[in-house]
Amino acid sequence: MTGQKPVTIVAIGTLDTKLVEYLYLRSQILEADPSINVILIDAGRAAIQHEAITVSQPEVLKASSASDGSLESLPRGEVVATMIDGAKRVIGDLVNEGKVHGVIALGGSGGTSIAAATMRELPLTLPKLIVSTVASGDTSSYVAESDITMMYSVVDIAGLNDVLRAVITNAAVAIAGMARGYAVRCATPTGSEVRKKCVAVTMFGVTTPAVTVARQRLEEMGFEVYVFHATGAGGRSMERLLREGRLDGVLDLTTTELADELVGGVMSANEERLTIAAKTGVPQIVSVGALDMVNFGPKDTVPEKFRDRKFFEHNPSVTLMRTTSNECRELGKRIASRLRANCVDASAIEVWLPLKGISAIAVQGQAFYDNEADGALFDAIKAGLDGSGIAVKEVDADINDPKWAESIARRLVELVNSKSKG
Repeated sequence: MTGQKPVTIVAIGTLDTKLVEYLYLRSQILEADPSINVILIDAGRAAIQHEAITVSQPEVLKASSASDGSLESLPRGEVVATMIDGAKRVIGDLVNEGKVHGVIALGGSGGTSIAAATMRELPLTLPKLIVSTVASGDTSSYVAESDITMMYSVVDIAGLNDVLRAVITNAAVAIAGMARGYAVRCATPTGSEVRKKCVAVTMFGVTTPAVTVARQRLEEMGFEVYVFHATGAGGRSMERLLREGRLDGVLDLTTTELADELVGGVMSANEERLTIAAKTGVPQIVSVGALDMVNFGPKDTVPEKFRDRKFFEHNPSVTLMRTTSNECRELGKRIASRLRANCVDASAIEVWLPLKGISAIAVQGQAFYDNEADGALFDAIKAGLDGSGIAVKEVDADINDPKWAESIARRLVELVNSKSKG
């Protein structure tokens, strides 16, 4: 680390209830690397004083736009919201100044909510770690599309004991190592290296063959390829990178998350899905991969109202339900509507339709083959984009045909390069 700026780790928490645990965390970070600078931020309800606290609770409160300077009369939910806003601003300013190489927190549900909401706003790949009592359950509401690492505390964070000391020590060593690595990456000079253009590709198990061929072709042509698993979080992560300006092109081959959004499956993204590339003019090719299916968990978790539908057990944990003609028609309308409503450059968008099957199990002879439903999808897209300037290309192939995958990858490269020249 000689000649480099000191590594800095931010520790944020509710210090009015967890000061002892945070002081131990701080000590273990410094034991792992005494050169690390630890910024201790108090986002608790009540103000306390301690020499180790870098940013006090009143300072966080003052930074919040939701605060009138007092928390005494506020219900718990509003207290949390106020401290989240203040913490976002404090830590955001530090990050923007290049002073942060990692962020860590300890907490129950309240402290985890504050820390997670703050961390979700931070740049991807900046190390983020939360030791939490809720980390062994469903953490999707905390992590969302970010890269927060969560570690289960095993015992409550309420007084030190042998188990909690060991967990906190593990977390301290982990964040110290991650922060050092991040600092090295940030400090490594790029010299005269030319940045590769970065493109996103969306994938599902039933579109993997096409994505594999397309990815390999894109890499051979000098592109950095980010593959996103279309599980809801995957689509949101891709849209986030687009929003941050980190992608030069998108091969949105697998738009299955829209089906879950429409019908109520477990892998829905959100209403922002399929909008950001269009809004920003990033070249994109959109297809209809896996729109033949809605995703649920184990078969006994499928809602009763769907019991008479056509299903396919992908594995013991994933049950797929075939979309109907009416659902496919609505999906086609939504795709066309989102692209059309958000489009700033029609020449940067194309929609490719594989007429012989939109997933590995939707081709003739397979469980989800339904020519009528697929036709409703295709017709709705074409009708919805008519006159928009957005090109629709119909291809006499199924979505996993290697020639289709080669063609779609090459066309994306042409669109990206055309945009760069323009």
